[in-house]
Amino acid sequence: MAKIVGTILVFVIAVLETSVAAAGFRSPESLVRNVYAHYGDHSSDLSSGLAHDTATARQFFDPSLQGGWISLKKTPYDFLVQSTTWKLGAISISILRKQFDKTYVAVAFDNNGRAVALNFIVVNGPDGWVIADVESPHDSLRMFLSQHRN
Repeated sequence: MAKIVGTILVFVIAVLETSVAAAGFRSPESLVRNVYAHYGDHSSDLSSGLAHDTATARQFFDPSLQGGWISLKKTPYDFLVQSTTWKLGAISISILRKQFDKTYVAVAFDNNGRAVALNFIVVNGPDGWVIADVESPHDSLRMFLSQHRN
């Protein structure tokens, strides 16, 4: 009987860990770090930019952005690096402010010799931190997705 209870407990813990890992992150900083972990040298799928599939959208984005992220196929550039190509330098991440249910995270990095600064607006959902929007000096991810919806 104890063996069966132990097996059930291990199964329940595994299911809970899988559901938490499927959507959201534990902190605003870890969310942003994980976004840019996808922008490597194209040597693997995990370094070819943030994928536009259902699993990625669910893990990284608020439900209101998920559909737009998934439908994005042809765009003039990748909004999260502000370019069609990337070779990112060190990434600076800092919390600008916490306001009610949103946290504003400033991100700065060098992309191919050009300085890029973005503000991530993140919310703490039921499964962890996800992106509600990203602002550039000229646009927002939400507006970008609506303009380039396929």
